[in-house]
Amino acid sequence: MRGFRWFPALASLTAVMLCLSLYMAFDYAPVEAQMGMVQKIFYFHVPSAVAAYAGFFLAFIFSIVYLLSPGDRWDNLAHSGVEVGVVFCALVLTTGPLWARPIWGHYFVFDPQLTATLLLFLIYAAYLLLRSVAGDSPRLKKIAAVLAIFGFIDVPIIHVAVRKWGGTHPIVEREGGGGLHPDMKIALYVAMVTFLLLFACLYWVRVYLASRRDHLRQLEYEIEEYQLEARDLVARRAARSS
Repeated sequence: MRGFRWFPALASLTAVMLCLSLYMAFDYAPVEAQMGMVQKIFYFHVPSAVAAYAGFFLAFIFSIVYLLSPGDRWDNLAHSGVEVGVVFCALVLTTGPLWARPIWGHYFVFDPQLTATLLLFLIYAAYLLLRSVAGDSPRLKKIAAVLAIFGFIDVPIIHVAVRKWGGTHPIVEREGGGGLHPDMKIALYVAMVTFLLLFACLYWVRVYLASRRDHLRQLEYEIEEYQLEARDLVARRAARSS
């Protein structure tokens, strides 16, 4: 349980920040003049994307390490990053349409950024599907690691998609955007920190559970070896007595 020693403090801080983030989004930040209250989804949509990128970035780094030096630890760190990243990417693809419907009149349009985000989700969903059938196969784990590495290439594409290829997606904070009201910026930054803390909590739990699972599997292997040795010993004694 040493791995969880500091987790309660992290979880408590995350809970406080969640409450603060809700206050900042719905009370502190002003209502956007054109979009109204629906714009408040922005404070969940963008931070969810940042948290998803964090998960996929960790998967990218640890997949490279796994290919260079195969080991369960690196595999668990990469796999956990994808699992938590996919959860936040699903939040992006859920909050986005909820925001888009009253503004654009459609839940989803195939502009460059939205299409690239959907592709990112599908790539890492394919990774999870592959891992679900990989079992203990080192070959399939390495194929999944390669997929995680190449999938991350889509992240910078998402970031520059609007500026390079246009589309209906707003730019806002990035180069060429209209910017945000100062209070909106503060609320957004608080939300980003909050979602990164929430990501850290989920990632910590996922990695810890993976390490416990590996430890349990090792104990099962050891028990099986002891059982085989005991059966062999009994068989030899029976042979001698006969």
